[in-house]
Amino acid sequence: MAGIGIDLTGRKALITGGSRGIGRAIALRLAEAGCDIAINYLRSRESAAATAAEVEKLGRKALLYKVNVARSDRLEDMFKAIGDEFGRLDILVSNAASGVIKPAMELTRRHWEWTMDINAGALIPLAQHAAALMGEQGGHIIAVSSLGAVRAIPNYAAVGASKAALESLIRHLAVELAPRGIRVNAISAGVVDTDALKHFSNRNQLLTESARRTPAGRLTEPGDVADTALFLTSPLADMMIGQTVIVDGGYSITG
Repeated sequence: MAGIGIDLTGRKALITGGSRGIGRAIALRLAEAGCDIAINYLRSRESAAATAAEVEKLGRKALLYKVNVARSDRLEDMFKAIGDEFGRLDILVSNAASGVIKPAMELTRRHWEWTMDINAGALIPLAQHAAALMGEQGGHIIAVSSLGAVRAIPNYAAVGASKAALESLIRHLAVELAPRGIRVNAISAGVVDTDALKHFSNRNQLLTESARRTPAGRLTEPGDVADTALFLTSPLADMMIGQTVIVDGGYSITG
């Protein structure tokens, strides 16, 4: 499905958490469509370098930046470097996420603040820096959310609340930035078998039950989310503003 006729040749994109899982899939899909890619990561240099190598095999330029996006004081240097290398930014995908997987009654204030900062709060400085590099030509901002924003999932209280805050923030940013030609939307992914699921004690049960309940007959894959990101960054989605697009094979409508 490389590009499906969508041509983003010459566009410049930053993917936070772009070394693995959904972030990696989005980076590669946008590169297939012609984007040069800046990959932000925090832990695995090896994974980030592997993703960058795949981007370069597609004939696109890849940049690597090790930055904790929850540290707003560290973002300025990354965006300055992107500006120096790319000259501008057309697409920001805010995908980096973390959080504490515990029952609400076991959460501490530190758990709560960390989860909210990385999953929701980080989007504000990211959007501010990205918008400055987008300039008059406008661009696209996409955040990756999850069904926990609207559903109660065991041990997901902090992360779910942070994703709900993220989706609300997307709507507010969309209204502020639309007059500048910047389209802001979110993708809410269904159950995707990524490294993040390793933190769930009931991972195997969750995967089995989710697959059983998904009308499409299989779990959502990173590539499915990447296809939607490609669509949202294309002219086909120019009138989609402030929306959260659910990509879950129908899982969320089965009760």
